[in-house]
Amino acid sequence: MTDTLKTISPVDGRVYVERSLETAAGIDRALDCAQRAQLAWRSLPLTARCDSLESAVDALVANASDIAAEITWQMGRPIRHSPGEVRGFEERARYMLRLAPEALAAVQPGDKPGFQRQIKRVPLGVVVVVAPWNYPYLTAVNAVLPALIAGNAVVLKHSHQTPLCAERFLEAFASAGVPVGVFQYLHLSHANTSRLMGDRRVANVCFTGSVSGGKAVVAATAAGFATAGLELGGKDPAYVRADANLAHAIESLTDGAFFNAGQSCCGIKRIYVAASRYEEFVTGVVDLTKQYRLGSPLDPETTIGPVVRTSAAEAVRSQVREAVARGASQLIDEASFAASAPGTPYLAPQVLVGVDHSMTIMREETFGPAVGIMKVASDEEAVQLMNDSKFGLTAAIFSADAERAEALGDALETGTVFLNRCDYLDPALAWTGVKNSGRGCTLSRVGFEQLTRPKSYHFRITT
Repeated sequence: MTDTLKTISPVDGRVYVERSLETAAGIDRALDCAQRAQLAWRSLPLTARCDSLESAVDALVANASDIAAEITWQMGRPIRHSPGEVRGFEERARYMLRLAPEALAAVQPGDKPGFQRQIKRVPLGVVVVVAPWNYPYLTAVNAVLPALIAGNAVVLKHSHQTPLCAERFLEAFASAGVPVGVFQYLHLSHANTSRLMGDRRVANVCFTGSVSGGKAVVAATAAGFATAGLELGGKDPAYVRADANLAHAIESLTDGAFFNAGQSCCGIKRIYVAASRYEEFVTGVVDLTKQYRLGSPLDPETTIGPVVRTSAAEAVRSQVREAVARGASQLIDEASFAASAPGTPYLAPQVLVGVDHSMTIMREETFGPAVGIMKVASDEEAVQLMNDSKFGLTAAIFSADAERAEALGDALETGTVFLNRCDYLDPALAWTGVKNSGRGCTLSRVGFEQLTRPKSYHFRITT
């Protein structure tokens, strides 16, 4: 069994981080420490917990420049974009801190003579967060901060691609005076991650990752009976109606497809366009895509960096080749992007037409910069195709008619419906998916419900 992790930077292929992996004995120590610390942490007033966590957010944000550079080196996002992750982290963290008094307030069911009744939200205990590399702070903060606010202890297992993020979290919490053991991280092998999730001292697991990873979480948590929230990605569609502002749709959806080199669970992967606007839309997307600059993410002029590893790039190329073999046309000449080369993680963005749902690129998750575009004859056909997927994270509609868009949204099998935007998490709204996109919820007041349990108080008042 490997006893170290090595983070291979997609920037230049060198080992950027090397860390020892924790042992089974280390897991046992961490969980004992978390249980002890959680008992004291949950007894603190909510305001005291929030004050400490607000200071931790301040501390992390103060290191934004260094953190942005680390993100770029670890997973390849262009340095011009990496600072946005810290801004997004701050937005979500501060929103959940502001929301906490309302979201965690006891539910009062109404007066009943002679009785006092309420339902309190109490912490679960020890929460394990398993976070991915593609948005290493944004995905982690969705669970880490609300879990701590609610009075839980947290053990974070971050991706081997982005281990420095876990260390930055601990550094921030320690500097803010959060008690030892309330937050910990562990660098673990797959086998020991399963061991951690299956331990009976763990009350809840928050996992973001692949469908196969989600199934592994379900199997692991069965041993200890922990609950689990699973955010498993998507094959997110967009529909451009005939009444859409086409320039806005082109700009938004091209960015939605290619930002972060297409490595986003809620990125746009398939687009359906009203027949009357199809040709103009496709031309606009192709023209805009050709303006991207692929290259070293350390270059401030780069707008699309490498995908996380060479195997990921080859998986996208394979989907494109299969689609072309089945009759699709690729509209971007990969050779026009000089940095793009087989055998490297540097991959040109790709736009495909002539696609259909028999092709893998329209069915399976594409974690890279490739998008398929189809012509549709009606709203009904668009909804049918958008729902023809085993995923259901988000869907985007571009239209001038909000009422019609809401009616279409009601028919869509997704956790979020966007109008005239895409690929964005609003912390005031529940982040959730259906079908193979997972179960459970983060963010909003609903997210706090996943990290607490209801406890009823039924007092009969006697004299």
